[in-house]
Amino acid sequence: MKHLNRMKSILVLVAVMSLSFNCDKRKAGGGTPNTAGAEVNWWLTTGNQTSLLQKQPVFTFNNGGTAVLTIDVDSTQTYQTIDGFGYTFTEGSAYLINKYGAAAKNNLLQELFGTADNAIGVNYLRIGMGATDLSTKVYSYNDLPNGETDIALSKFSLAQDTVDVIPLLQQVLAINPNIKIMATPWSAPTWMKDNNNTVGGRLKTQYYSVYAQYFVKYIQAMKAKGITIDAVTIQNEPLHGGNNPSMLMNAAEQADFIKNHLGPAFRESNITTKIVLYDHNCDRPDYPIAVLNDAAAKPFVDGSAFHLYAGDVAAMSTVHDAHPDKNLYFTEQWTGASGSFDGDLKWHVRNVIIGTMRNWSKVALNWNLANDGSYNPHTPGGCDQCKGALTLDGGVIRNVSYYIIGHASKFVPAGSKRIASTQTGNLYTVAFLRPDGKKVLIALNDGTTTLRFNIKYKGSNANTSLPAGAVATYVW
Repeated sequence: MKHLNRMKSILVLVAVMSLSFNCDKRKAGGGTPNTAGAEVNWWLTTGNQTSLLQKQPVFTFNNGGTAVLTIDVDSTQTYQTIDGFGYTFTEGSAYLINKYGAAAKNNLLQELFGTADNAIGVNYLRIGMGATDLSTKVYSYNDLPNGETDIALSKFSLAQDTVDVIPLLQQVLAINPNIKIMATPWSAPTWMKDNNNTVGGRLKTQYYSVYAQYFVKYIQAMKAKGITIDAVTIQNEPLHGGNNPSMLMNAAEQADFIKNHLGPAFRESNITTKIVLYDHNCDRPDYPIAVLNDAAAKPFVDGSAFHLYAGDVAAMSTVHDAHPDKNLYFTEQWTGASGSFDGDLKWHVRNVIIGTMRNWSKVALNWNLANDGSYNPHTPGGCDQCKGALTLDGGVIRNVSYYIIGHASKFVPAGSKRIASTQTGNLYTVAFLRPDGKKVLIALNDGTTTLRFNIKYKGSNANTSLPAGAVATYVW
């Protein structure tokens, strides 16, 4: 009997230890009950616009799951850290916004950059260093009469940007002091170019060092206005010389400019602004790889930037695999006047949001923030079909790009990390772990029928469905 009682005591002790061990696992996040019962908040945009970034009824994780399809989210597998989502804030966009009264302007900026329930929380902006092709006029910061030069840059001036761009950026920074800003030139001042023209041409080699100081002066002048430039790209679309403004710069020229002029100029002026190269289409990954292969240029470079008017977004991974120690940025993709809401929603979410993130990008930006109803302003020869996230003609029309970016910017703050998520069939996904510990899953149904699926996380399933052509953001 004593032997039987001793055996019972041992069995009880083993059971208690097992229960304690399992409880410890659950507290550490390793057990199923850590997720079971967790609520999933989600927001939906449909191609037919019946739902536009609209919050849906909450559902929960459980230990079952009746759907055939499963999206497995794994926060133990982490990838790149995210800097943000947003737009190019062109001088033309600033001009249109600045036409509104103080109250209307503030409400619009709060909606774009704030954190209230009705805001989309844009946290990254790209701006022109001088005019873009969606500016009210063509200008640089050192425009001179024909035949004149200014090697000392004594006539350097931000005057045009002080009208609309800088005052509005200061208001944006008051709303979100942590927003990151990237600056990009469309052209050097014409007197530095071999064709003395705003369209095309190349930077004269004798002005490489002067142009490097032009970057330095710009960053310092913006800093004096309270605006920190987090990163610069060397040249917008350096292989396309037909825009107004534009300038050609091949990989060898860009490597020379970085290693012998811009990098040393930044170092000597104690400028920590990141240098980002290329800033053009995904069809030429050889261009950034060639610059990064230059051992003298590479140390000055933070990463490479891409557009997707040609090529495949997977080219970003090609560059990452060649130089995994350097960052990647996706800086531009337009929605056009002839596009459809449902078509643009699917293509951009699949490629610009999900595709770029799954191919190592820290940033996803659409082009551009705002136009009027006639697709103005733009420069002579500039884009006359570019549809902004907003159409501003007295009122405010929110176009498809507003929702494309909003599905990410509203829910994925800077400092979030991409985590693993599976994809299946027509269901495209990307997932993130936020600094506050919450998980975010962005999913697109690119098919023609409603898809029912499970979101699986740490052993528990949350059952949901997504209409054909719809995008949803899930947060738990």
